[in-house]
Amino acid sequence: MFELNRSQKEIQKAARDFAKGEFDKEFTLELEEKREYPEKIWKKAADLGFIGIQFAEEYSGGGLGVLDGCLIAEELCRKDSTMGMVLTLSGLGSEAVFRFAENGLKEKYLAKVTEGDMLSGIAFSETDFGLDMSSINTTAIPDGDALVINGKKTHVINGGSAGFYIVLCKTGQDEDPLKNLSMVLVEADCDGITVKDSGEKLGLNMMKTSELTFKDVKVPVANLVGKEGKGLSQTDAFLNEIKILTAAHALGIAQGAIDRAIDYVKQREQFNRKLARFQIIKHKIADMATKVELARLITYKAAWSFDNGKPDATLISMAKMSSARIAVEVADEAIQLFGGYGYMKESEVERFYRDAKIAELCFGNREAQKDLIGEAVIGKIK
Repeated sequence: MFELNRSQKEIQKAARDFAKGEFDKEFTLELEEKREYPEKIWKKAADLGFIGIQFAEEYSGGGLGVLDGCLIAEELCRKDSTMGMVLTLSGLGSEAVFRFAENGLKEKYLAKVTEGDMLSGIAFSETDFGLDMSSINTTAIPDGDALVINGKKTHVINGGSAGFYIVLCKTGQDEDPLKNLSMVLVEADCDGITVKDSGEKLGLNMMKTSELTFKDVKVPVANLVGKEGKGLSQTDAFLNEIKILTAAHALGIAQGAIDRAIDYVKQREQFNRKLARFQIIKHKIADMATKVELARLITYKAAWSFDNGKPDATLISMAKMSSARIAVEVADEAIQLFGGYGYMKESEVERFYRDAKIAELCFGNREAQKDLIGEAVIGKIK
């Protein structure tokens, strides 16, 4: 039977206490409206070790696991869905550096991320193709000791704010385009990079999302992350880790929506009775809580398997798909329980709903996860 150990329970409590002490609803709404990054809170989170907890201690990490990171993400998102996602995605892409890069790149960049001195991002998707790896057109061509990068990337999280990006590029001439892909670390201040803001989003507006154009951008060959031509397998492994984190975001969002719904139905009266006393309300809350607990179990199992050296891509896709869908359903039900007030920003549940939706869409939508799960479960077809 799965149970958190003492250290994990302490991490969980520390994250809960931090969120309670630092997250302010009005401040979050103000940052969202102004599209400003929560820099002071991010640095405090880094000081407490909440960023890069799965990295080795030599890189200022916690030397712990993905499950520990999930506990942090869940608690932060439970208190404030937007702030939780923004903080735990502050080092997006650094996971690839930690898992695949040579020690020189790790030593140069990872501590800056974990200590809150630098944001990072990934530049994988391209216009019209999304995450279709066979259609990657951005190239990294050798030129002496350098790689010259040309191309355009879209939906770059932390684009324009990051200190570096992990860019997925074509680096070979094999007939199979999937054998030509490589990850390259590109510092954000390199000459030839143009940043275009993607504009206001449905949610997560305090975190920048941008389009990046690379024109004859030169980086050292040593900036290859992992082996040349292994970009596809590395991207799959990276996305597996990030999908677990996204499932944890969704768990926190769903639990936060339930928390607020319960508080509301305990206070609100109809026909001289608290809403929480009506059987139909009890049944709605019961269904919501059961869904979240089921999603929690599969997400924790996926994270535990990853940490024990047995990452299960099918289980991870199940966790991401089910947790995100449940977050959308639970947040939607919370709005319904609030009635018209649930549609107002003051209630918070409308923002939880918006953030639940991006958790469902990003890093592989529901349909993409079903494809992966279906192919794995069906197996080979003769």
